[in-house]
Amino acid sequence: MTIYHHVANKDAIVDGMVDAVFAEIELPEPDDNWRTGVERRARSARDTMVRHRWAPPLMDSRTAPGPATLRHHDAMIAVHRLNGFDLAGTAHSIALTDAYVYGFALQQANLPATGGDEMAELAEEITASMPAGEYPYLEEFVRDHALTPGYEFGDEFEAGLSIVLDGIVARFGPALDGQV
Repeated sequence: MTIYHHVANKDAIVDGMVDAVFAEIELPEPDDNWRTGVERRARSARDTMVRHRWAPPLMDSRTAPGPATLRHHDAMIAVHRLNGFDLAGTAHSIALTDAYVYGFALQQANLPATGGDEMAELAEEITASMPAGEYPYLEEFVRDHALTPGYEFGDEFEAGLSIVLDGIVARFGPALDGQV
């Protein structure tokens, strides 16, 4: 209970924990082009959220953000605004990118296996319990993709991130004058 001599209440503790997580995420630099800055931040955010599985549901829910959280949001807005995004485009881009990154991190952190021997064992367990031929596309996916040597679910992140960012460029690119 002596901790409450240093902080007001439980919310203040959670706010500080969330701020510490935001402090671990690499931010875009002011002179980054948009895509470079957003990609760097997305990769770092995903890695950070996987390490701190408890954090994603809390990260944008706090009403008393700390300095690292504020710095984080300011840097993300800056990399968009300095690269030609208007305010609405900035909001759309950040919301879409965050939805992808947060969702992927939650999924990756909560999967019972993500690759290697663990994935093979889990896949064999699941497919053994399925009636033969009942789910042919799932069987094909498991056999010919998820169980191929070197498969790691985390590697799917890069493909998805490219799809998301390409979509943002397709939607907002003309206003960006080739800055992406």
